Amino acid sequence: MRQVNVHEAKTQLSRLLEEVERGEEVTIARNGKPVARLVRHQPPIKPRTPGWAKGKIWISPDFDEPDEELERLFGTRD
Repeated sequence: MRQVNVHEAKTQLSRLLEEVERGEEVTIARNGKPVARLVRHQPPIKPRTPGWAKGKIWISPDFDEPDEELERLFGTRD
């Protein structure tokens, strides 16, 4: 992360934005004290919609029944 002063940020904004697009962060300082940070924009994450797959998925009624062969393979059954 690099730090630039306000004057440099104003005169070199296009170059600084190119750096930010490449994933770098730039801190803008006034009198040597950080006041802002330029970071790459992250689009907002769309909220999940409960029930979006309702009617599209089928689960066997016995999907969680014990499987003797698997239990033997994992050593949980003799």
